[in-house]
Amino acid sequence: MQHHHCLFNTRNSSLLATYGFQCYSKLPDEFGWRRTNIDAISINTLGSKILRLVGIAITLSTVFTSLTWAQQGYSGRLNKIIEQFENGEPSLVGEHWQLNDLEHNAFQVDEFESFLNEIELKGASRPELTPIVRIPYEANQDYGHYVKQMLDVGAMGIILPQVKTPADVTKLVRAMRYPPQRGAEYPEPPGLRGWGPSAAIRVWNVESKEYASKADVWPLNPSGELLAIAMVETREIIDNIDAILQVPGLGGLLIGPADLSMALGVGNPGPNSNAPEVIEAIERVGAACKRHNALCGIYMRSDVEKRQEEGFMLFPSIAY
Repeated sequence: MQHHHCLFNTRNSSLLATYGFQCYSKLPDEFGWRRTNIDAISINTLGSKILRLVGIAITLSTVFTSLTWAQQGYSGRLNKIIEQFENGEPSLVGEHWQLNDLEHNAFQVDEFESFLNEIELKGASRPELTPIVRIPYEANQDYGHYVKQMLDVGAMGIILPQVKTPADVTKLVRAMRYPPQRGAEYPEPPGLRGWGPSAAIRVWNVESKEYASKADVWPLNPSGELLAIAMVETREIIDNIDAILQVPGLGGLLIGPADLSMALGVGNPGPNSNAPEVIEAIERVGAACKRHNALCGIYMRSDVEKRQEEGFMLFPSIAY
């Protein structure tokens, strides 16, 4: 029978290493080194047992992790707004998502960075609150660089103000997507975003390849975790509502009753969200969202159940 020279550490009786047909172990230092003969069958048997035990441990770890996610209601989704919508439930600021309004609050840039740092430090399987940013640019402006920066630091959605046409929505979607790669399942509309999401990878707590596969717009890509959200606050978007809801890559709509009332010219002289024209426009948008099974929200936290019946599922905490 062929033998191998092995060396063991008698303090823990563990096999240290096996290289080819020679293995070495160590006795306590006071005894020095000593060679021990162990037959190949014993080594192979021990190795097989170790491999089986490692395999069992990995399997059990996966099972227990899955059970923990299931107990917490974690479907595997990173974006809680999408998860809530797919489950037929509303999304509330402070419970499911974090609104970082950089359109009217320029100093929230630092707050957003602090918020993302807290997410990263917690190291959870996904952010406790899905980070969404309303950018300080309007649809007719050049904002692609800003969208890229917000996504690169970890944002999971972009809200674009002053949207008027389907072309405005397509422009946002393209700014949020990467260029289609060979064999892409959802190549249109082609993305323009450059690669540099090292901070986002840490915030999302995923590997680079997983981020690349998930950093796409939902529901165009059913596995995507990014939301392209258009503000409803112009007369034109109301007139184009059905066409806009059919733009590939649009993730949702968000009504701003205050700006909408101003755009409709029914202010008194400031915002007048209760004007009949505004109420009619809100009902029109809600009905369109129900027809298209689209995610729609409104800046109004009161009467959430009533708003759900009207077709709204996304609720910021500030009533405008």
